[in-house]
Amino acid sequence: MRQYSGFGSAEVTNERFKYLISQGQTGLSVAFDLPTQLGYDSDSTRAEGEVGRVGVPISTIDNMQALVRGIGLDNVSTSMTINATAAIMLAMYISVGEIQKVPLDQLRGTTQNDILKEYIARNTYIFPPEQSLRLAIDLIEYCARKMPSWHPISISGYHIRESGATAIQELAYAFANAKEYVRACMQRGLDIDWFAPHLSFFFASHNDFIEEIAKFRAARRIWAHIMRDEFHAQNPESLKLRFHTQTSGETLTAQQPLNNVVRVTLQALAAVLGGTQSLHTNSMDEALSLPTEEAVKVALRTQQIIAYESGITHSADPLGGSYYLESLTGDLEKAALSEIEVVDKMGGSVKAIQKGYIQAQVRESAFRQQMDIENGMKKTVGVNILKDPKPYRIKIQRIDARSVRRQISATKAFKRKRSRTHVDRSLRKLESALAASDNVIPLIVTAVKKRATTGEISDVVREAYGEFHPKTII
Repeated sequence: MRQYSGFGSAEVTNERFKYLISQGQTGLSVAFDLPTQLGYDSDSTRAEGEVGRVGVPISTIDNMQALVRGIGLDNVSTSMTINATAAIMLAMYISVGEIQKVPLDQLRGTTQNDILKEYIARNTYIFPPEQSLRLAIDLIEYCARKMPSWHPISISGYHIRESGATAIQELAYAFANAKEYVRACMQRGLDIDWFAPHLSFFFASHNDFIEEIAKFRAARRIWAHIMRDEFHAQNPESLKLRFHTQTSGETLTAQQPLNNVVRVTLQALAAVLGGTQSLHTNSMDEALSLPTEEAVKVALRTQQIIAYESGITHSADPLGGSYYLESLTGDLEKAALSEIEVVDKMGGSVKAIQKGYIQAQVRESAFRQQMDIENGMKKTVGVNILKDPKPYRIKIQRIDARSVRRQISATKAFKRKRSRTHVDRSLRKLESALAASDNVIPLIVTAVKKRATTGEISDVVREAYGEFHPKTII
């Protein structure tokens, strides 16, 4: 079980991590603030107003050390929600592991590193798709060679679904992206049965209880079919779908926020019945703010009550054999495979993204769903039915402005105290590798150890690859 935590500053997040570990957590998940995701340091003018707002800021190796201070990296599995700058965040984690004397092969966790879905859903990309794909494959290759307990990519249907996609589209576009990554790895000369067992997935769990269970069951069938019949994998481990599930933030409401506890419970239950290996339960105040301590604890206890009290963990597939569930599983599988075929005929995900096809399909689905809410076809308690005349108010989390100022000041101080010569030399070597075909991850690790920052490393890649600007607003 995992529980997301991270906002404001590395020190604040560290305290929350320690608290969650004390409450029985076996894994930790951290999201990074927007400047970190987009390759800017906290002291950049481009970061103003966003430092620590939607996650923890990591500009320097010192920030990463503060994030995990007092937490043995050989004792936890850490999941990082990071994409465009995934290689930099992993390099910092590796460097802190070295400081803790934890060998590379003992570091456990996941980097999301699914850059293709950024062009479809979240839009926190930096570089053009082809160059971003190269960096993602470098990370997969590096981890497969050196970090056997690390999942170098978590191919995400979650953000696609949260942007308005249907369950079918979530499956189709996540697996279409997965096929793009697999093809790129094979073109690199990597053996499929060597790297495929390191791949993992990330799905959403929404409110349609039976459909979500069927979706997860269909996902396992689809992945096994793709790996066995399309890519001819021989290792049974290559056919296994390893996936994390997060309950849906998009379905949670600012109105009657306590109702969100019920929604999250149903969504979490569907994920477990569908066979998820890892779970994140959203907090009830998701629609209002970053989570409070109380909301985080309720979300964590929701998982633990399901795990320890519900009895559903006694069977691998408690609902297997239900006619409706089996039939719906087959229908979702067939429909998703049909949409994957549409993307394949366009030349794969990168081509479909460049044409704007996938973005347009998700946008149209989001519009239809919103219209259904507004005209009452899709009933949402507290929003368009059973509304309260007086709003229910709960305590919400607010970012401490002092922690933001400390982070900015610390970033500036970090830059003043290091050897600029060592930093520049490491960045020039990275620049040369980007122009060649070398795997750049070792050079990013070296740059981090020489105390280069997230923004400085990102700027070198920006100079080499340029920035991506979509032709249409999506």
